[in-house]
Amino acid sequence: MTALRAIVLGSIAWSVLPGKAFGAEKDQYQILVTASPLGGAEAKVADAKALEISGAVSVADQLVRTAAGVSVNDMQGNPLQNDISFRGFTASPLLGTPQGLSVYLDGVRVNQPFAEVVNWDLIPTSAIAQIDLISGSAPQFGRNSLGGALTVRTKDGKNDPGIGLEASYGSFNRFTGNAQWGDQADNGLNWFITADHFREDGWRDFSPSRATRTFAKLGWSDAQSDLSLSGHFADTNLNGNGLQEMRLLAADRSSIYTAPDNTRSRAWLVNLKGSHALSDTVSFSSNAFWRRTRTATFNGDVNDGSLGQSLYQPNAAERAALTAAGYTGFPLTGESQVNTAFPKWRCIANVLLNEEPNEKCNGLANRSLTTQSEWGFGGELAMREPIAGIEQSLTFGLSYVNARADFAQRSQFGYLLPDRTVVTVDGPGAFADGTQNSEGAFDARVDLHSRTASLGIYALESAQLAKRLRLDLGGRYDRTSIHNRDRITPGGGTGSLDSDPVYDHFNPSASLTWQPTKGAELTLSWSQASRAPSAIELGCSDPASPCRLPNALAGDPPLRQVVAQTIEARASLRGDTWTLGGSLFRTDASDDILFVTDDPSGFGYFRNFGKTRRQGFEIEGSATFGALSLLASYTYLDATYRSPEVVGGSPNSANDAVAPGFEGSIAISPGDRIPLIPRHLLKAGAQWSPIRQVSFSLDMIAASGVNARGNENNLHQPDGVYFLGPGKTDAYAVFNLGVEVRPASAVTLFATVRNLFEKQYATAAQLGPTAFDANGNFVARPFSGPVIDGDRPLLSSTFYAGGAPRSVQIGARLRF
Repeated sequence: MTALRAIVLGSIAWSVLPGKAFGAEKDQYQILVTASPLGGAEAKVADAKALEISGAVSVADQLVRTAAGVSVNDMQGNPLQNDISFRGFTASPLLGTPQGLSVYLDGVRVNQPFAEVVNWDLIPTSAIAQIDLISGSAPQFGRNSLGGALTVRTKDGKNDPGIGLEASYGSFNRFTGNAQWGDQADNGLNWFITADHFREDGWRDFSPSRATRTFAKLGWSDAQSDLSLSGHFADTNLNGNGLQEMRLLAADRSSIYTAPDNTRSRAWLVNLKGSHALSDTVSFSSNAFWRRTRTATFNGDVNDGSLGQSLYQPNAAERAALTAAGYTGFPLTGESQVNTAFPKWRCIANVLLNEEPNEKCNGLANRSLTTQSEWGFGGELAMREPIAGIEQSLTFGLSYVNARADFAQRSQFGYLLPDRTVVTVDGPGAFADGTQNSEGAFDARVDLHSRTASLGIYALESAQLAKRLRLDLGGRYDRTSIHNRDRITPGGGTGSLDSDPVYDHFNPSASLTWQPTKGAELTLSWSQASRAPSAIELGCSDPASPCRLPNALAGDPPLRQVVAQTIEARASLRGDTWTLGGSLFRTDASDDILFVTDDPSGFGYFRNFGKTRRQGFEIEGSATFGALSLLASYTYLDATYRSPEVVGGSPNSANDAVAPGFEGSIAISPGDRIPLIPRHLLKAGAQWSPIRQVSFSLDMIAASGVNARGNENNLHQPDGVYFLGPGKTDAYAVFNLGVEVRPASAVTLFATVRNLFEKQYATAAQLGPTAFDANGNFVARPFSGPVIDGDRPLLSSTFYAGGAPRSVQIGARLRF
């Protein structure tokens, strides 16, 4: 389906389908210069009811269906590990994805300190009361707010009283359930507690996942004060087996490239938050928090160092080592690529000898353990009092966060089985520690301790210059210090991760709003935001020593912090039963930090690019006609590089290699489109209640194709010999259906169907060398020649992030 066809289809759908499935009753988001981490945003894109209707399993899952301008890259292939992109800036749980959005939970910034990633799986959906999205560079929200900020407010017993129970079961053996209870007493106390659980086998092989989250809040309030203490615990075990090579995906969409790809996390969060009205015009709000996260990963990957090597018949020394270790059944002669689909004996022997397992083992098991703890506090003083006859409000804010992180990793050699899982081998050369007797030996060990301290001071001013004219001003100063210490190679210098960079920056913002008449509003804004490199980005920025994320770091040249400037013009109209809005926007980022890779298993490095630009326009509207509600949005986004760069690009047919299939680089030119960002994005939805007891919802997401990672120059063309597959994905449109039946006031029966028309689609792609043939057999040397400097050409292909097939979920909800 072409992008145009997808958009036309969606436009037709909007004309006949409902919108409250998205859960928004006003503009999808607003330009809010005066929004703040503690003061709230009121730029709602979803609430608790919207989460119920959609059946979303995470905040990211809901935003993909709800928020204008939000697209998805399902790089990991797990519903709890989605990348989301808002106007070209990303919030992702995956290391290697440069983060451009800040995310707050009840005033606590939940971007993880070590890599700024956002773990959607750790946020309990049953505790969410409202999700707000602030567009444009949002300096008052601090680090990472290059493209905007996302705030999540949780429920409490005062606003969400009652008992609720919910359970559902559906396709892929997916089970979800939650229980919640909220209430309040006459003395001002209120309480809320909830727990939810998610479990499924997954629609792909080797992809079971589970997540259990609990949340509790105890609050007290009177006419002047509000105080709450909340606690949150999450325990998740996720399997997401990443991208799949195009031929293997076409043969079996449930197949995986390699396995396992497991992430286990535990998280704790305690947050004390309060506010007090000092007078009729002055108020103070603050919070203090502590949180801790422990994440362990185990990834089975292809060892790309084995591609192009001779992995088959063991030689005499290797056979002797196998015999001495008690192995039998290995071939004495004649093993070759023709008669052996999955070789293992040379791998085992070279591990025993500690010779060349880095070349003879086609599998690599990567394990990592990340422990992060963070504490901090914030405060805001707000004053609302006329000055010189001008109604105005002034807010002063301060925040401080201190974080510690420990990251350890190791990589163990192994071999691939026919199901493409990795079996590790024990012996003197089992681990990639650089001791192997091979010129290609590498040390993948990391033991890094990192400390980060961040101080933010900000001020916000809103002045009503005239009855219908308002000026909003803001500014924030951030200072971030990072202290990295390498426990393996301490002392600094080549190969050491030791570093002590300090970053600071002041970012201003301004907005002018005019209301020419009731229900009409025009806003023009300019803002600037910045982000300092994270500890992992600083530890993986040397192109001569690429990293296998999340499993390897290397000594680095320094990275500069990213600075983004956004200008946006927005117009909106509102009637009694309808809204219509549109915006023009442009964000220019300098020293953007991007992850450069030509390897789907993760090897690459971070680097500063000169300049990038994300610009476009957005139109959105909603309407209610009695029992029928409609909602739609369209985003045009032109995301391009604005500076020339040269990056590695061996799988790209337009590289400068000496011959096809060999290592080479590609040249990026100003105007080339940034990968993984759709140019066209259309969302439409409807909700219809023919009678009070029954409601139907239908929503659609349509997106144009995206350029694959590795095709940053936009020039890749397959030749069918050395390069398979295009350099982009196809456009798609996906429809979702929901039904609710309420036989009694406290009972709701519901069913949801995702991907109603069984669309086969991909949300992302990457170019890379492939280790398998079309039948799924391992092939070390796809070409016999030419041989140049001892190397042979490799076969490259397109790897896709396949979208989930149709699924059905049926359940019941009780509310008392």
